Amino acid sequence: MKTNKMKVDNARILIVDDDQQICKLLSRILEKEGFKTQAAFDGNMAMEMIRCKMPDVMLLDIKMPIMGGMEVLKGVKEMDPDLPVIIITAYAEVHGAVEAIRAGAHDYLAKPFEHYEVIRVVYRAVAERELKQKIKVLSNQVDDNFSLRRIMGPSDIAGSIISQVNRLAKSDFTVLIQGEIGSGKGLVARSIHRASHRSGDPFIAVDCRTIPETLLESELFGCEKDAFTGAIKQKSGKFEQAKGGTLLLDEISNMPMDSQAKLLRVIQDKKLYRVGGTKPLDLDIRLLVTCNQDLSAAVGSGMFRDDLFYRLNDLILNIPPLRQRREDIPYLSKRFMDITNIEMDKNVKGFSEAALEALIDFSWPGNVRQLKTVIRRLVFMADETDEIITERHLDKEMTTEPCTFFGPKIQPMPWEDKSLKDIIQSHTQVVEREVIKRALNFSGGNKAKAARLLQIDYKTIHTKIKKLKIMNIQ
Repeated sequence: MKTNKMKVDNARILIVDDDQQICKLLSRILEKEGFKTQAAFDGNMAMEMIRCKMPDVMLLDIKMPIMGGMEVLKGVKEMDPDLPVIIITAYAEVHGAVEAIRAGAHDYLAKPFEHYEVIRVVYRAVAERELKQKIKVLSNQVDDNFSLRRIMGPSDIAGSIISQVNRLAKSDFTVLIQGEIGSGKGLVARSIHRASHRSGDPFIAVDCRTIPETLLESELFGCEKDAFTGAIKQKSGKFEQAKGGTLLLDEISNMPMDSQAKLLRVIQDKKLYRVGGTKPLDLDIRLLVTCNQDLSAAVGSGMFRDDLFYRLNDLILNIPPLRQRREDIPYLSKRFMDITNIEMDKNVKGFSEAALEALIDFSWPGNVRQLKTVIRRLVFMADETDEIITERHLDKEMTTEPCTFFGPKIQPMPWEDKSLKDIIQSHTQVVEREVIKRALNFSGGNKAKAARLLQIDYKTIHTKIKKLKIMNIQ
């Protein structure tokens, strides 16, 4: 019998039957067609295998000791309702197969079965699985188009980013997403994953700024029991946890040089070793990375490995800062206001014309994240009688005419109270505080890195941070 050939190289078939001869026969039939097969000889073994890796199709004997086929079917459908399950049964027990189909099984095979019938039923199940996955990807794309447009705003720039996300989602290339802090890099990374064929598998994000250097390797690659002090059991790393899905390395420029070298080796070999382990683990992930600066500049300054940079920049997506898409500010401000009204049971209805102009004119160094914080605070602080946000409210929360670089305005001069020296000293501290904050933000809160950028020693920057009361670095 002729069958409709389709791509089956990656289709995995799990055969579950307590009769090992049946498993061998089915494996031989299907592997000749190009399928990959695995066998489980009881229900418990099948469930363990499924928890490790979901197959594309399952062939399941309805009558097995320990855990019966109906119980396995129920457990599988709870984990993946779309998994095609083909029931294996005897002619005399076809009524049981009918019951299984009512419970969610895709089809059944009656023993003794013809080889061509096995092939036909499995091909049909794989085709259905493939079709459902395509529909899911398209559905996620539609959802993400709406979601990204709703979250980012109506500007042409936002539309261009959405188009690029959809293009990037179609490949498995590594993507370097660059943009200032608060510009939405994490949101874009998650949208790429959701619109990709890996959307049904995990999305794991790692913030390279927050993990101590001594723990970074075990967090990424995992560790074996007793690999180091405190490793009381085997632990899977983020690479393993993201198997089949997407791993996001957020703010990668903060990764220490030693860790960069180990990451490069893993990417090149497409294998990893847990800390203290000797067994290589295969990689099956899509890698995305973000950076709040031009990563090539970090390479030029010697703070990032050039060989790793070339491995990571298969494709680059630059996210513009909010000040370059000011037409989104009114929309975003209204959206954040509406959300905060609901959260805080408020009834602020909008912004005065002058307040809206001030929001649009502001430079927003913290981008969308800063705008959201300001709007939430404005709504929270509004009195019961305040129906709209006005310039009066803004004056308390933000500077509407920031200096081109440093941000703070020169404060009113109390001539009668302070000397010229005192006035200059107070404003010098304001500028110094802002410069150190900028350096810390640029380095992701890494004081040693910020000190090197400013060409001062670590003790000096630590003292100044304490003296100038610099906190809450994003």
